[in-house]
Amino acid sequence: MRAQPGDQLIVEGQIVGQHARRATILEVHSLDGSPPYLVRWQDGHEALTFPGPDAHIAPGEPGHAIG
Repeated sequence: MRAQPGDQLIVEGQIVGQHARRATILEVHSLDGSPPYLVRWQDGHEALTFPGPDAHIAPGEPGHAIG
């Protein structure tokens, strides 16, 4: 898994009917784009995250400001 600031981290639901959780990647703590990532979840909570196998990265929108 490789990401850069501004990308979206999407964690799929594990239970039928459970929605996916989305977060904006604020910081990448490695040179090659691998985890851990500092993310801001949709509810505003920020956390250092090591995504599991149920997660994937969606590219951020060009010119989209983080903040």
